[in-house]
Amino acid sequence: MLNSTEIMDTIHMIDQQHLDIRTITMGISLLDCCDPDAGAACRKIYDKICRRAEKLVSTGEAIEREFGIPIVNKRISVTPVSLVAGASVTGDYVPFAAALDRAAHTTGVNFIGGFSALVQKGFTAGDRKLIDAIPEALASTELVCSSVNVGSTKAGINMDAVALMGRTIKAAAERTADRGGFGCAKLVVFCNAVEDNPFMAGAFHGVGEGDCVINVGVSGPGVVYHALQDVKGAPFDVVAETIKKTAFRITRMGQLVAQEASRRLDVPFGIVDLSLAPTPAVGDSVARILEEMGLEVCGTHGTTAALALLNDAVKKGGVMASSHVGGLSGAFIPVSEDEGMIAAAASGALHLDKLEAMTCVCSVGLDMIAVPGDTTAETLSAIIADEAAIGMVNSKTTAVRLIPAPGKTVGDTVEFGGLLGSAPVMPVHPFGSAPFVSRGGRIPAPMQSLKN
Repeated sequence: MLNSTEIMDTIHMIDQQHLDIRTITMGISLLDCCDPDAGAACRKIYDKICRRAEKLVSTGEAIEREFGIPIVNKRISVTPVSLVAGASVTGDYVPFAAALDRAAHTTGVNFIGGFSALVQKGFTAGDRKLIDAIPEALASTELVCSSVNVGSTKAGINMDAVALMGRTIKAAAERTADRGGFGCAKLVVFCNAVEDNPFMAGAFHGVGEGDCVINVGVSGPGVVYHALQDVKGAPFDVVAETIKKTAFRITRMGQLVAQEASRRLDVPFGIVDLSLAPTPAVGDSVARILEEMGLEVCGTHGTTAALALLNDAVKKGGVMASSHVGGLSGAFIPVSEDEGMIAAAASGALHLDKLEAMTCVCSVGLDMIAVPGDTTAETLSAIIADEAAIGMVNSKTTAVRLIPAPGKTVGDTVEFGGLLGSAPVMPVHPFGSAPFVSRGGRIPAPMQSLKN
């Protein structure tokens, strides 16, 4: 039960501090949609998604009105399509993406994720066909998101997949050059991908999940920022405790919305992902939280330590508020989606190398980063390999969402609009990595993989 003080606190956080439910995501299994006939499989996929998610958007809007809690996105995640399309006798997987896009438009959701493949230990024929289809699929659809998992702590890193994804990102950027390489904003490369992530572009419905489930992603960096303003100059023990208490309140709201959506849709409640997901709006920035701890600008010395404290305190506070915390849960650092990160990158204080160091201690990884359009596929692959190694060795999820912006160079800006914001083009190292990437094979799993 919520007491009156909690209710009033929540109203204040919503009204003044940008608190919202970032997404209600319905996960849907498509394993029963397999068919040797690709056309029949696409029809089954469309029909099942539309049937299951028919009332998702209207239910989210009703909860938003009745409880006064903003719910920014309603989304769908599905079984990795490579597993579903692999049963069909076809060499072209783009029609499967088209079926997902039609279903997303019919149901009215913001995005649909799951045009995905899991290749951390090797490729199936279906995996290769799906990856080959990604550039065209993302260019020809509006709402479809794609992800590929190239490594894990248990399997190591599939360097053949890493090399292939560098080329795929380049192709996706070129196919959407008229939109600043927007296709790449819908494509994530993972290590240790999780099966219950409600956030795009990396969401998919894992094979260990049930037939249908509701996952909720909360947000609230603005709330944490305002809370820290009340403890200026206090020791870090106080800072951590303040963040924990704030994360508890944020997660309680997410739990309430998740349970209510689950009840109304008659779909099992999966998890609350308590990640601090920023937006380009002023006052809704993870970077500004770090600066409130005493940094002149995000990216300067001390940034990684501040982020480590923030990420840990968010998790400790959230896990006490819900028995079903999952997904990624922590703090996101997407450059284009965070007003403070954009400012830090534009000022020269925040570089790619520093962002890579920060990913060692936060949720996910190098996210929504624009690089020069002439960046080679091999350089993109090497960046992916570095990030995958961090995830593999540290037994954490890491990801890369890079946009080699066509025709853009360092100092330019790429505009995406909405929650995707704008990305200042950041420099990459001028020295090559092609011989390293071209070796192929697998980087073996670390010693941690032998833990029981």
